[in-house]
Amino acid sequence: LTLTAAPGPIALGGAATAGGLLYNGGAPGPTIRARAGERARIRLVNALGEPTIVHWHGLIVPESADGQPRSAIASGTTFDYDFPVVQRAGTSWYHPHAHHRTASQLHRGLAGFFLIGDAEEDALGLPTGAREHLLLLQDRSGDADAYTYAPTRDDALVGILRDVPYGNGVARPRLTLDGARHRLRVLNASQARVYRLARSDGRPLTVIGNDGGLLAAPVEVPDVWLGVGERVDLLVDGRSIPEGGRIMLRSLPFTIAVGPTVAIPQGIPMDLVELVRGAGSAPAEPPLPPVLSSIPALAPADPTVRTFVFRSPSPESHLIDGRAWDMDRIDGQVPFGRTERWRFVNDSTVPHPVHLHGTHFQVVARTGGRGEVYPYERGWKDTVLLLPLESADVLVRFDRYRGVYLLHCHNLQHEDAGMMLNLRVG
Repeated sequence: LTLTAAPGPIALGGAATAGGLLYNGGAPGPTIRARAGERARIRLVNALGEPTIVHWHGLIVPESADGQPRSAIASGTTFDYDFPVVQRAGTSWYHPHAHHRTASQLHRGLAGFFLIGDAEEDALGLPTGAREHLLLLQDRSGDADAYTYAPTRDDALVGILRDVPYGNGVARPRLTLDGARHRLRVLNASQARVYRLARSDGRPLTVIGNDGGLLAAPVEVPDVWLGVGERVDLLVDGRSIPEGGRIMLRSLPFTIAVGPTVAIPQGIPMDLVELVRGAGSAPAEPPLPPVLSSIPALAPADPTVRTFVFRSPSPESHLIDGRAWDMDRIDGQVPFGRTERWRFVNDSTVPHPVHLHGTHFQVVARTGGRGEVYPYERGWKDTVLLLPLESADVLVRFDRYRGVYLLHCHNLQHEDAGMMLNLRVG
């Protein structure tokens, strides 16, 4: 595959367009599909007029193919990726990762899905083709400036939050379902927005997968918290919507209060995508299998806890363990092949979705704030959401590649301001 990043027009509805940044002429970019065991050879062509690089978010790849900021390439040059697909089926994605430019380039249109399949997933008979839907969620301004990147000082602290939902680059999207089971792969590709997904008819959501692929078993939950960078795979049965009727996949209202008079501007109610019941039905489908996947539980080699503290004391300052990122500094050594227990601590008044490159982890505890690990956070993850004053414990093992990998906040304003660490695995 050749992936060309270049400026171009993005349709806003009707004849209106906005200037944006495109992969292969589209925003989102092309959906890349691969199979476990295949090899990916992808050439990035930079025609942006500024440095860029592509990070394969959720893919376990060698450091040389990870697309980290220090690998950024100049305009007019190319970068060749060559890596084996070594992981199980799942919903991953790709986006820019040039330092101080990640937020701008992603906001202006650069992002796309990277889907992996395998034999285990094939055997489940999950919906495919016209009954598999990809939803790249973002919040934008909803006008001619929807793709303009112009953060305010308030945005620099809490992250860019706007009030119009976009799905796959379309404002207030609509999806038509027939009377059958559908798979909805949802990605939060916003700048800072936390969503709390739910159905408008009050029925539970059926979750079958998250960042790292299939869950061990399907779970039904009333709602799903989704931080920036996180993914969730839902099953929606069109027969649960009356023929000719419609429901909303929405984000429920919530309040993040960090004191008696202080609330963070997250949690506005949003109707994210309209689900319309169209004509047609499928024959009766068998119930979901009670077991989707076998997921071995990690056990730490010793009880030691490695702690990382995330703080945002000002709009200009977003720190991990009191330091801003230095591209050339190594911030920690991680033993290869050894399971460790890590604790991510949010010691601030804004959410931090914490993302780790180079491996997946298992979330085993959350304290403060919501105080629980949700069923859809089980299995394998690469991003975990911390609301203010929350901590999450995860079990981590790097067992594929040695090298330097990033740990960072995926609020894009925080990331660009240096809320990252370099960890050397070896």
